[in-house]
Amino acid sequence: MVIAIGLIILILAYPNLPSLEVLTDYRPKIPLRIFTADGYLIGEFGEERRAVVSIQEVPPVMKQAILSAEDDRFYQHGGIDYLGILRAAGANLIGGGKRQGASTITQQVARNFFLTGEKTYTRKLYEALLSFKIESNLSKDQIFELYINQIFLGQRAYGFAAAAQIYFGKPLKDISIAEAAMLAGLPKAPSAYNPIVNPKRARLRQQYVLRRMHELNFISDTQYEAALKEPLIVKRELAEYAVHAEYVAEMARQITAERFPEDVYSRGMRVYTTLIKAEQEAAYASLRKGVMDYDRRHGYRGAESYLDMKDIQSDQDEAIDEALQDISDTGDLIPALVLAADAKQIRAYRKGGEIVALHGDAMKFAAKMLDDKAPPNKRIKRGAIIRLQKDDKGGWQIAQLPEVESAFVAVAPQDGAIRALVGGFDFNRNKFNHVTQAWRQPGSSFKPFIYSASLEKGYNPNSIIADEPIVIPASQTGAQAWEPHNYDGKYEGPMKMRTALAKSKNMVSIRILQSIGTQYAQDYAGKFGFDPEKHPPYLTMALGAGSVTPWQMVTAYSVFANGGYKISPYVVHEIRDEKNQVLAQSAQVQAGEESIRAIDPRNAFMMDAMLRDVAIYGTAAKASVALKRHDLAGKTGTTNEYVDAWFCGYQMTVAGCAWIGFDQPKKLGDKETGGAAALPIWIGYMSRALRDVPITIPQAPEGLISIGEGRDRSYIYAENAAAPRSPEEDEPTEQPKPELDKPPAD
Repeated sequence: MVIAIGLIILILAYPNLPSLEVLTDYRPKIPLRIFTADGYLIGEFGEERRAVVSIQEVPPVMKQAILSAEDDRFYQHGGIDYLGILRAAGANLIGGGKRQGASTITQQVARNFFLTGEKTYTRKLYEALLSFKIESNLSKDQIFELYINQIFLGQRAYGFAAAAQIYFGKPLKDISIAEAAMLAGLPKAPSAYNPIVNPKRARLRQQYVLRRMHELNFISDTQYEAALKEPLIVKRELAEYAVHAEYVAEMARQITAERFPEDVYSRGMRVYTTLIKAEQEAAYASLRKGVMDYDRRHGYRGAESYLDMKDIQSDQDEAIDEALQDISDTGDLIPALVLAADAKQIRAYRKGGEIVALHGDAMKFAAKMLDDKAPPNKRIKRGAIIRLQKDDKGGWQIAQLPEVESAFVAVAPQDGAIRALVGGFDFNRNKFNHVTQAWRQPGSSFKPFIYSASLEKGYNPNSIIADEPIVIPASQTGAQAWEPHNYDGKYEGPMKMRTALAKSKNMVSIRILQSIGTQYAQDYAGKFGFDPEKHPPYLTMALGAGSVTPWQMVTAYSVFANGGYKISPYVVHEIRDEKNQVLAQSAQVQAGEESIRAIDPRNAFMMDAMLRDVAIYGTAAKASVALKRHDLAGKTGTTNEYVDAWFCGYQMTVAGCAWIGFDQPKKLGDKETGGAAALPIWIGYMSRALRDVPITIPQAPEGLISIGEGRDRSYIYAENAAAPRSPEEDEPTEQPKPELDKPPAD
């Protein structure tokens, strides 16, 4: 009778089972992934973090760990493990209630694709029937492959390949026995056995899986013992990728979502940017070093916050880990809880479990905040949250989160491909992209565009111009008298224009602008990509009183680097679909096409010579010294009251721009010039970008006549050779912008 009823149910229910098309034509939700030009992952966006692998790509140790944990008779049963059911039933009978299940891998596939997780007899019946149908239509390896790719494993990870990357930061093929056992323990309860959230429970589950692997003879006695002892290094910062390029990943995401709004985060599109991994790493490291060096020059500000220690029972109390877990690492700045502190030593519990002892030079930076007279809300004492950072020798030292911000961008002048871009100190703290969004005064880094304009008005690098004070009376400004000054307060009298640029003489720049006309200079600057409305036609334009972004500045300097062509920087090279077919590709326009010519090639050549003087003899001379090259060109920039510091420069193959300043503009500090604060960031990047690049000096184009000899050798337009232009010494007739009574310095 029971058999008859079962057959009737089977006959009625089986035809109504869902189609297996979702399995045979498996199309998982795969996130949008962003890569460097050389194939390194820098970001992924989607609800499900997944990396689909074939069964052949799964290492044996991973298969064995899964079988040991979930279904050791998978390759023997037909979808339902009757022995497992009897075993579970016995355990439940003894324990009472529905405590233990006996779901096979096939049943879990049926449940994950077609059913809910509710524990009812009806659902179990359909699960069993679906399992039979799956087993009759798919091979065991096909079923196992679906399971390996579809199962949820916590941290938004779907499938074991994604989990290996998320938890251990490595591809599935590289995991160890111990790591495989940890991953294989997750399907039973991803939240409970998550090694990030519950490391102790995860460890117990891992030990169970290892024991099962040993009992099933998948691993030897020696392997078993070694796996039990192996320390697991679990990634706790989930935003880590092969290289820090978070700002570019976000730019690429926005570009892709705008172009392909439908299913952009689930269809598995791959976006290849123009970044070069090694150069992006160099830019990131150099910017962070430049910011941290600046921060250390201006002293320690005290403890970041405090933890109530009254309930902390020991130095290894779990409450410490829980408190630190909520504090972001911010790159290599690791949070730590101070356990004890005095003038001789600081003992701190570092996020991750290590107790660190600081003494001597390692705590010198924070010495003032160890004193009894330090402000109570900043003093380093028991319970204080501080930051630790590795020094050059690998030892821990006290550090702090910087308040200042920075940006760096590098571009290939030949076609506009962005080679490196860092939009700020830390993307997770501040997602504002300072490369593309920060409008700041450029200071003296804008002077080359005024000088370039003057060459079209008859000037040449050897033109003599007075470096003497200028006073514009109130009658001409409409407000108060304007008395600009050189950033160093020194005046050297008549000098060559090239010398004035190398020394960043403000008075010379003002006289040049006065001579050629502010309206002409404003229009001319537009050739480089600057917005005219951001640079009003006043004499303060000579000192960089307008507004620019680092993106604009690197575009403009590329014109000098490539011989006079205005390229359009781009960061996405191509977008591919889930089948690796190209969906979109950047339209590259190469320097050399006359349609994008911005300035006369002779002008670009003469400006390059003057800007190389800046990098060899002038305010950026340490660039040539540090990099041991004489083909570098560029200009420092420091705005009034040391609010913004810049260095923009190039070698013929790469142009770069570095900026440093506060989001809410305020003084960086005395002597924090472009050469002191920004130039080191540029040098750090260029030391990598130019490592294997030969020294190259551009050749003079036709239409120039050489004047002078040796270091004084210069050029002039052939048509201007008969009567070269000299500046007039009349009183200024152009008005500075009235509200800018203090022009930028440097």
